[in-house]
Amino acid sequence: MHLESRWLEALAFLEQGGPAIWAISALSVITGALILWKIWRLLLLGAWAGEKTEYAVTLWTKGDRKGALSVLDGRRSLRAVVANAAMQVCSEGRLSPEEQREEIERVARRKLADGRSGLRALELIATIAPLLGLLGTVLGMIAAFQTLQQAGSRADPAALAGGIWEALLTTAAGMAVAIPASIALTWFESVVTRSQEDMEDAATRILTSGKDNSTQLMAAE
Repeated sequence: MHLESRWLEALAFLEQGGPAIWAISALSVITGALILWKIWRLLLLGAWAGEKTEYAVTLWTKGDRKGALSVLDGRRSLRAVVANAAMQVCSEGRLSPEEQREEIERVARRKLADGRSGLRALELIATIAPLLGLLGTVLGMIAAFQTLQQAGSRADPAALAGGIWEALLTTAAGMAVAIPASIALTWFESVVTRSQEDMEDAATRILTSGKDNSTQLMAAE
């Protein structure tokens, strides 16, 4: 019985806001689902996992190539995949330095695209939710002043205030959806950017160490 009364209250609230509030409510559900999906997706991509990759790169710079490759074997995190690709192209030695960097960039772009999936949708929601709220407010104000015009001198200020209050509900609802979407978008972008910076750092260290090792081998021969 308690849940039924809550449900009826929610429906009454939605009806007060007009069509715009229904669209904003749908966006709120999509936003929540998208945020949860993105967190799960970043966890699968290992966006917060970087210790093993850093350890592997350290081994590589010290000359322990087999040890570095064994640490990254089977790991599918963003940093690990790019670092492993850099180590593989350096170990094979069949590509020129320019081709090696292009191959590493290709792998990094693919993984970063996976990391950024869904961010455009969040950006769109953060943009259109306040606009939908404003649209609902404008439509509500138009309806309220139409009622005022029809009533003429017999207009009830309380009825006019109630209409304006209902119209402003959509603005509040639109902001309530846009703010979490904007916060989540900024957070996810910062996570992906940090991963990109770590990828670039790891790839540069691996390539530089590869050149140093090659030089040492040539000098020894």
